Amino acid sequence: MSKHLPSLNAIRVFEVAARHLSLVKAAEELHVTHGAVSRQIKQLEENLGIELFERRNRAIFLTRAGLSLQGTCTDIMRQLEAGLNQLRQMDEQPLVVSCEPTIAMRWLIPRLGKFRQLHPELDIHLFAAGGPVDLRHGHIDLALRRNDFAWDANYHVAKVAQELIAPVCAPGLFKQGKPALNQQCLLHTATRPNAWVQWQKLNGQTARGKSRAIYEHFYLSLQAACAGLGVAMASAYMVEDEIRSGQLLAPHAFVPDGSDYVLLSVSPFDEDQRRLAFLQWLQQEFAMTAQAVTGSNQ
Repeated sequence: MSKHLPSLNAIRVFEVAARHLSLVKAAEELHVTHGAVSRQIKQLEENLGIELFERRNRAIFLTRAGLSLQGTCTDIMRQLEAGLNQLRQMDEQPLVVSCEPTIAMRWLIPRLGKFRQLHPELDIHLFAAGGPVDLRHGHIDLALRRNDFAWDANYHVAKVAQELIAPVCAPGLFKQGKPALNQQCLLHTATRPNAWVQWQKLNGQTARGKSRAIYEHFYLSLQAACAGLGVAMASAYMVEDEIRSGQLLAPHAFVPDGSDYVLLSVSPFDEDQRRLAFLQWLQQEFAMTAQAVTGSNQ
């Protein structure tokens, strides 16, 4: 269809001239010469094979065809302006991200400043929540989750990183060597009840512990480990800062537990530069954390 359309620039010139009923005023608004306006309108009339203006006594008046085309142009310009305004508003809107509480507190929030430096034009609104999420009606743009539950099959899903787990403890809990786990209190969490069992299967070890304590949330068990109350099963991404500072030790290597961190979206990532930028940044930051904690690229 575009092959049969006249020049869009000529249509724009016509719309301005028709609105002012003056070639001079049209030239002033468009910042071009009077002659340029006259040539564009003449080319448009020749392309259409219709006169759009009557010229009488050094003034111009719209013909019947010109009036019809003016109405069409006015409607198109209004729609175009509305569409562009909507795009600008979309670009100015914050990106609303739902994130599991432990990831949010121990990993994401401390790093959001880096994202803001890279993308100062993009604001992140963060909500701490875990498990299933309604991206269609909950006013949430993205959800960062571990893939341990089922979600809407129509969601778009991008892998961020594989989960890495290992026991961690305060350095004062063991004077030397690897901890004898059967002699320690093992810290469990209600949100990851099978974490210790998974790790034992992966490592071929038995770790019953002399006692056990159960905490409601993952971050509480990690805080208990920092306080020297026992040995907790940790995600590598949740304890990077504590391991760097020496507040926690990981005597056994971090290993993949078979689950992944994923980013959920109701629309394709490559159709929204905000979503794509956040996804790519997450992938890079998770990879850097894995490298820092394990000493290898995961």
